[in-house]
Amino acid sequence: MMTGGGGGIVVAVSRSAGHTFSKERQDSIRLLAGLGVEGDAHMGETVKHRSRVAVDPSQPNLRQVHLIHAELFDELRAAGLSVSAGDMGENVTTRGVDLLALPRGTRLHLGADGAVIEITGLRNPCKQLDDFQPGLMKAVLGRDEQGNLIRKAGIMGIVLAGGVVQPGAAIRVELPSPPHQRLERV
Repeated sequence: MMTGGGGGIVVAVSRSAGHTFSKERQDSIRLLAGLGVEGDAHMGETVKHRSRVAVDPSQPNLRQVHLIHAELFDELRAAGLSVSAGDMGENVTTRGVDLLALPRGTRLHLGADGAVIEITGLRNPCKQLDDFQPGLMKAVLGRDEQGNLIRKAGIMGIVLAGGVVQPGAAIRVELPSPPHQRLERV
């Protein structure tokens, strides 16, 4: 999977006007600069995730767009779980880009319409995953050789430049200048 210069493709796009766990697949979505996905419950300049709003509703929204790599779904299927695009609440499902290996500040250029997402961090998996499908939470968490927790449930980003994104769109990865910072949960 590519992590620099090259890229992959968008395999699905999803959104939900309500705070639902899963998002409905769409023919296309419109990204709005500084806001997120048009018509999505998490769109906005300030945080929209309900647990974060309860703590401080004025926090900047670093979670405007949620992306998951389709390779995770392949891994989950091999483990006996049935999950597909939009099921885990992501807006953009990708293939061919190692999302989890990207450094903070990476820019993903999606399609030919000029849409750009800047990666802010990792999605922190929550117990709703097990409510959706028992065993899913454990399946999207792992440990590296040093015993550090690995969160595999996707990454989060903000919209730098708006545009329409649809399945089949090419993804170009633009890495930030070094030194690179590992993704942390946001």
